[in-house]
Amino acid sequence: MLGAFVNAFRTPDLRRKLLFVLLIIVVFRLGSMTPAPGVNVANVQSCISQAQDGANSNLFNLINVFSGGALLQLTIFALGIMPYITASIILQLLTVVIPRLETLKKEGQAGQTKITQYTRYLTLGLAVLQATGIVALARSRQLFQGACTESLLYDESSVFSTVLIVVTMTAGTAVIMWLGELITDRGIGNGMSILIFTQIVATFPATMWLILQQQGPVTFALVIV
Repeated sequence: MLGAFVNAFRTPDLRRKLLFVLLIIVVFRLGSMTPAPGVNVANVQSCISQAQDGANSNLFNLINVFSGGALLQLTIFALGIMPYITASIILQLLTVVIPRLETLKKEGQAGQTKITQYTRYLTLGLAVLQATGIVALARSRQLFQGACTESLLYDESSVFSTVLIVVTMTAGTAVIMWLGELITDRGIGNGMSILIFTQIVATFPATMWLILQQQGPVTFALVIV
């Protein structure tokens, strides 16, 4: 496998595509680690530490894995690609029950382009709803499963700060869609699938370390095997 990877880098076209994908992944991870404007980073990190040691730590760690650590840190890319996936599923289901969408699906590339456009619009709508929900959970102290009830995660008294975080997360989702499409068009493989993989792998080392600390070496060895 390593030999195939090395050979791919020897081919100019493949090397260019691989480097482009790696660049997009770096940008994606930077956005996943950059907090949204107005977020109190120190308090968020404190809340994360408390939640990891709390009674609901397993649920917390699961959420953290599938969001690449971005959701609970209230970052620019906190929503990840979940709004896009949800929108795609909804459009696929609606294609069965709405004749207009079914007709578009049968029109080939032109129809698929139109459906993709609808998916983007629906993604942004879902992103607004999800971002609003996350901010509401942060405001009600439920984002960390009841841990860290006294720390201010952002300036909750300011409507502007609340709206700014929601808009930033929604814009982050739009950027993620664009990055995924760039990988699909100019890189290698399906862009969204690569970003999903990146999200999960990003927290894998930290998750393994937590398993070793909390569950012991036997459970850790079983997970590795």
